[in-house]
Amino acid sequence: MPTFAYSAHGPSGVVNGELTAGDRADAFAQLSKKRLQPFKLEAKGATTAANATKARPEAVHTGQIKLKLNQVVLFTEELSDLLAAGIQLEPALATMERRKELSGLKTLAAALRTKVRDGMSFSKAVAATTPSFGSLFCAVAAAGEASGAMPTILKRQAEYMRGLQALRSKVMGALIYPAFLIVAALGVSALFVLYLIPKLTEMLDSTGGSLPMAAQVILSLSDLVKAYWWVLAIIGITIFILFKAWVSRPSSAIPYSKMQLRLPVFGPVLSSRFYVQFMETLANLVGNGLPMMNAMQLTQQATDNAFLRSELDPVIRNVGEGVALSRALDRSGHFPPLLIDIVSVGEQTGKLSEALQKGAERFDRELAKRVERMTAMIQPLIVFLMAGMVGTMAYLMITAIFQTISGMNR
Repeated sequence: MPTFAYSAHGPSGVVNGELTAGDRADAFAQLSKKRLQPFKLEAKGATTAANATKARPEAVHTGQIKLKLNQVVLFTEELSDLLAAGIQLEPALATMERRKELSGLKTLAAALRTKVRDGMSFSKAVAATTPSFGSLFCAVAAAGEASGAMPTILKRQAEYMRGLQALRSKVMGALIYPAFLIVAALGVSALFVLYLIPKLTEMLDSTGGSLPMAAQVILSLSDLVKAYWWVLAIIGITIFILFKAWVSRPSSAIPYSKMQLRLPVFGPVLSSRFYVQFMETLANLVGNGLPMMNAMQLTQQATDNAFLRSELDPVIRNVGEGVALSRALDRSGHFPPLLIDIVSVGEQTGKLSEALQKGAERFDRELAKRVERMTAMIQPLIVFLMAGMVGTMAYLMITAIFQTISGMNR
């Protein structure tokens, strides 16, 4: 029988040793009976390939498994709860595999359990199975495996992802109502221009009346749109395709992201969202024991905006040269003084993770106020513009009707 070398987490810490087993599954079962969770399990000698083949008796999902963000959060929460209850990783994944709903989670749990049972670490199994968790989660999971604090780290990661999910929902929710008002205003205007005003023209022609000059201009535009709508559609589609092609170019990512940050009203919201995510991500990584350089690199990878991601390059370079994080952020010129002060206090007290978390909560409150102000500004503005367009067209129609009635009375 082959011999397996293992490194595992046990009740007293990390345990290294060897055991004899028929295959990897048998070796894993023996370690589970001893309440040991292996994060490294390798066969010694020339029997590795044969043992690897025996380790997969059932069909395994091939390809990348993609999950939604809420499924990722749910998976992380359930797994952290099972591990915190004292259940080993492989039985915990088996429990999740037996769930009766959310087939995506069942498939993921089955694929991960097979890889973990074959001796692959959990973080590497996640990276090889699904892109939905990202490199940030895999790095944190690897830190948890190395420190033996996987339940605690996964719980913190679930809270972090839940916060990001709430932040994204908050920003997107604030834009739904203004977008609906814009669509409604355009729809009502199109109804007037393409249907009501032409109908009124037909009525006035039969009575000998005439439209006001402004209404005639609108009607001419309406006839132009009806006659050449296909040309306008081609132009619109061409502009959209060219814009998408420009945005998709790597060289355009930074200018486009910079342009987003300069948008009136929306730009400050995007910047505030970045500050909150930056502090929450860094607090989570530093709190889980990652070195500052690794934490900064992963925080950069988690940044969506390409311009802001590029602005973190000199910060990471300065930190790598031994410069304090607060001083490196100050040199970049793209971080507010309050954030820099928060980081400085955390460095001086030796509690950087706690300081960053409190700072993220403070900036999150400011972001909520900014989103409320944005919503309060946009909604009346759109209502005013919508009322202006509809009121102008209604005034033109009523004026034309009164002019016709006056002409008939004479």
